[in-house]
Amino acid sequence: MTPAERTRAVDALLATRLRNAQPALWTNPARQAQPPAALQALGRSISLDDTQAAADRLARFAGLLAQVFPELAATGGVVESPLLPASALQPALGLAEGQGRLFIKADHSLPVAGSIKARGGMHEVLELAERLALQHGLVLPGGDYRALATPAARKVLGRYQVAVGSTGNLGMSIGVVASALGFQATVHMSADAKEWKKDRLRQRGVQVVEHTGDYERAVAAGRAEAASNPLCHFVDDEQSFSLLLGYSAAALHLQNQLVEQGVLVDAEHPLIVYLPCGVGGAPAGITFGMRQVLGPHVFCFFAEPVQSPCFMVQMLADSTQGVGGHPSVYDWGLTNRTEADGLAVPRASLLAAELMQPLLSGVFTVADDTLFAQLVLVLDALGERIEPSAAAGFSGPSILTGTTAGQAWLRSTGIDAVLHQGTHLVWTTGGLLVPDAQYQGFVQRGRAVLAAQG
Repeated sequence: MTPAERTRAVDALLATRLRNAQPALWTNPARQAQPPAALQALGRSISLDDTQAAADRLARFAGLLAQVFPELAATGGVVESPLLPASALQPALGLAEGQGRLFIKADHSLPVAGSIKARGGMHEVLELAERLALQHGLVLPGGDYRALATPAARKVLGRYQVAVGSTGNLGMSIGVVASALGFQATVHMSADAKEWKKDRLRQRGVQVVEHTGDYERAVAAGRAEAASNPLCHFVDDEQSFSLLLGYSAAALHLQNQLVEQGVLVDAEHPLIVYLPCGVGGAPAGITFGMRQVLGPHVFCFFAEPVQSPCFMVQMLADSTQGVGGHPSVYDWGLTNRTEADGLAVPRASLLAAELMQPLLSGVFTVADDTLFAQLVLVLDALGERIEPSAAAGFSGPSILTGTTAGQAWLRSTGIDAVLHQGTHLVWTTGGLLVPDAQYQGFVQRGRAVLAAQG
């Protein structure tokens, strides 16, 4: 079999697995070890300078955030998560001795929003608040942003509306922060969104507008409503550079955490990162930041449910192996139904997909039962509570080390020879705010899956 014939056979097998909602791995032939310092996406150029600017903005608002959110008082308004060593979990994930160390970037514990969406969502709301505050003279450049907590400032910001379409976690981030600063906050939510997330938003004074259908319809409805109101700012998860750059700021903090944990990232010590993916903005922003900050020896994989692999579908289309254009998972005969509500997205962000062409290493898919089983494994090994969406990345190490496709990628990159000195980093997404009754239901289902597996 010639190399071209072998490639076609692999592509056909991948397409079959994708259509049949079976776990699959796609690896990116267009990844560049040394991408340009400035990357183009949707006609705009972004670089590490933009990531640093987002981090600086979050820092300018830290005093105000600590004042309006008591849960941030201990960190002085810094919104960050710990980097957790997870060697106790490695045997349960099938990561054998000599195949690298395992860590968790614990965004499931992020305060206020309780998910990975906290940084990006906060950043976009704060960027809007900063622009309006300077425009209305509420603060001076270089001034104390805690002035925005005064009744006079809140009255001015209260003239404006912030709206977003969401399956849940982004809505939680945008709604809670916007409401706390005095904005009128509206979250358009799809039928996939969990009731407890809607209830929590309403308790925070956020207007929740429910829509039949999926995430895509909720976003379209929110975008249309916002377009008719000149005082409404719509947070567009599919096209927002502000969100994406807010997410990318996590890489700067992670760089320091890796140093503190003694983790090297170089040719002899690769870092493989596994990120759950919905529409793609959050994992793309983080991947962009990490590739800019940590260099060519970071290898990022997105994880998606088998019924909602919108990013894999888009990357296949972009590499001319799929249906072309801006495909939906429905085009592949899939349902977009998954218990990982935060990942239930039918069509990927074109901004994220274009940006990831030279940066991303691959995408893999995971069955819902696996999400629940690994949620329990994380609880039993580490005592950490995550939601199903946050469990998606934990299949990554075994997919790379225990499948034919994964092993082929390790050999093709040369990582197989140095994997024993490498690091696997699973990035979690949410879980902190899940009500106990809901979480216990997750655990019960996960234990049933594990029992069935023997």
